[in-house]
Amino acid sequence: MKGIILAGGSGTRLYPLTKGISKQLLAIYDKPMVFYPLSILMLADISEILIISTPKDLPNYIELFGDGSQIGLKIEYQEQPYPGGLAQAFIIGEEFIGDDNVCLILGDNIFYGHAFSNSLKRAKDLTYSNNISTVFGYYVEDPSSFGVVEFDKDENVLSIEEKPKNPKSNYAVTGIYFYPNDVVKIAKSVPFSQRGELEITSINQVYLDLSRLKVEKLGRGFTWLDTGTHESLLEASNFVYAIEKQTGHKIACIEEISYNNGLINKEKLGELVKHYNKTQYGEYLKKIHEK
Repeated sequence: MKGIILAGGSGTRLYPLTKGISKQLLAIYDKPMVFYPLSILMLADISEILIISTPKDLPNYIELFGDGSQIGLKIEYQEQPYPGGLAQAFIIGEEFIGDDNVCLILGDNIFYGHAFSNSLKRAKDLTYSNNISTVFGYYVEDPSSFGVVEFDKDENVLSIEEKPKNPKSNYAVTGIYFYPNDVVKIAKSVPFSQRGELEITSINQVYLDLSRLKVEKLGRGFTWLDTGTHESLLEASNFVYAIEKQTGHKIACIEEISYNNGLINKEKLGELVKHYNKTQYGEYLKKIHEK
């Protein structure tokens, strides 16, 4: 399976922070925001990844990750020339996706919870075994500001709506999606919305109409953070800090995940430690390396 991180947009809600830098490169506590979605793809055992961003910002991602080989990944890059909607990612990434299935994750979403990798692999397996697409649902008190998914006891999706006035459930659709290969064809067929974009909800509606849409419910004890405002940026940093301090383990440490997944060996991890000399992040990696 291939993975796509959509890290475009102008980030105007975060001005002046994002006047000179992509939102997804802002810090969430001790690492760039984009580390978090990248780590989720890695937890799903996805090692071929496409980062889509604006022409202005893309060089910064290339500077940050290169070709990904230093952490055992294969990372490619494509420009999103204008804000054309989330579903535009599949058209931009058509050549990258090729004949494979694909997971799309938004570059400003942060997920944290026990055994999340099991949920990811379950969704991944469904695309291969049953040609099923999967969205991830998270319980919120006021779902009217989100895409909302309604589902039955078997987690078959019954309806999916974008910011409904009268939500049919309290489960918001989060920023991670698993699709079979035909998502590219579907993305090309859906009409543009009134705001001139290809909406991810339109993609999901097609799969729902084909009875090929499931929801993976994120239960109690799980945290989903969307970092679209100054307040939510601060909340996310505080959350990561609190968890890391309490547990002694880092969230979204991509070098550690790569090492644990067998993508790099101990010698390579030792080389990476040197890149973070005299930092807390480097000290953490050093401990991993010395175990």
